[in-house]
Amino acid sequence: MNLARLGEDSLQTWGEYVSLAFEGREWTNVEQQRVANRFARALRRLGLEIGDRVVVLLPNCPEVLQAYAGILKAGGVIVPVVFLLGPDEVRHILADSEAKVVVTAPELLGKIEGWTGTVVLVGAGPGGLAWDEVVAAEPETFATVDRDDGDLAVILYTAGTTGRPKGVALSHANLASNAQAAASLYELDRTAWSLMVLPLSHSYGLTVMNAGSILGTRGVLLRWFNPEGVLDTIQRYRVESMAGVPTMFVYLLHYPDAGRFDTSSMRSWGSGAAPLPLEIVEPFEKKFGGRILEGYGLTEASPVVSAHRFSGVRKLGSVGPPIPGVEVAILDEADGAMPVGEVGEVCVRGPNVMQGYYRLPDETRHTLRNGWLHTGDMGRLDADGYLYIVERKKDLIIRGGFNIYPREVEEVLYAHPAVAEVAVVGMRDPLMGEEVLAFVALKRGAATNADALIEFCQERLAKYKCPKQVRFVEALPKSPIGKILRKELRSLA
Repeated sequence: MNLARLGEDSLQTWGEYVSLAFEGREWTNVEQQRVANRFARALRRLGLEIGDRVVVLLPNCPEVLQAYAGILKAGGVIVPVVFLLGPDEVRHILADSEAKVVVTAPELLGKIEGWTGTVVLVGAGPGGLAWDEVVAAEPETFATVDRDDGDLAVILYTAGTTGRPKGVALSHANLASNAQAAASLYELDRTAWSLMVLPLSHSYGLTVMNAGSILGTRGVLLRWFNPEGVLDTIQRYRVESMAGVPTMFVYLLHYPDAGRFDTSSMRSWGSGAAPLPLEIVEPFEKKFGGRILEGYGLTEASPVVSAHRFSGVRKLGSVGPPIPGVEVAILDEADGAMPVGEVGEVCVRGPNVMQGYYRLPDETRHTLRNGWLHTGDMGRLDADGYLYIVERKKDLIIRGGFNIYPREVEEVLYAHPAVAEVAVVGMRDPLMGEEVLAFVALKRGAATNADALIEFCQERLAKYKCPKQVRFVEALPKSPIGKILRKELRSLA
């Protein structure tokens, strides 16, 4: 199969309809398919062969979805990249994936400086081929390339424990199974508008494209999140559903002008990527209407693992039962099953589980063992099969839905000439969920300040990964063998 056929099948099922709205323009599903066909032809003309990788480095815009569909039609592999990443991270992804083509915007060209492949630019400017000209030069028909279920469809890079992003290899069957399961849970009117505000560069974007094709739904796409834009769009389009992260809901709840907007059309707010603060649920629903439905997923699972059903029982604090076709088990350190209600590692089994980490066999074997995806998250199942996440990966910081690994930040700080030792931990934050806190011990005789170290990080990392605070200490707490005791630092945070 080829995931691109989901969009083609959708035309047969639903006919032509307005499927996407963006910044005042509406696109039908037929128009989207035609652009995807043109781009697929352009890729083949540019020398893309079956299995070649194409990086898409863009903020939200229709061209992201059009590029994704075109890449798949041509038999290529999509490599979505968050445009907030720093140049070093982007260059690592380009090299690791051996990308042949990059689709990006003129303002992001600095992130791929030195790369010698083909560049297609969405927007005017020198430095690459113009998207509009590339697609306009091609016929609007294309015969989609056949791919096997197990063939690689997408490589999604996520933060690695080494500090380098690692590629999650997902097949056509991985993503198709997840989209079909997600679609089977959809209970709203397919003709009503949904709001698409999460980054399309996450696995979310692929789920939106694939499940939307199956369901024949309509989405209003925002370039990025801001409370005014979200509320205005809900009012204007009578939006019924939106998926977001808890930070977005906190921003909306505390937005001072929220009362100016009519959100009575809203029925469902999907929450994921980070724990939902339970104390905001009641005031949020009272203010905006609808129900907040929390779910759980990870890139390695394509991404959805569990979710509350719109018409089902909602258990606050839970992330719902597993989606159809997906099995969740709570295992101990020996991979033995834990009794109902007891805490262990959350492990996942099903057709959505990744092929592995791209070109990282040791990490793949460690994560995929004994037939299970070991998530590294701690949780429990209740008697009804509802999943509760009780503790995240020990060192992982989740800031506003974005994953940050401390070692990546530490390596940057260690490069500063004044720094002798550093340890980074998460500190609780009422808005972002967590913020980055760095404990720093300076070299003898060296001097610097917190602002200088934060600026040093901002020059080398995506801004969201940089410390919000730096605290100076004489020395970091250590175990008898010299290991830094993060647990003690977290208690200080």
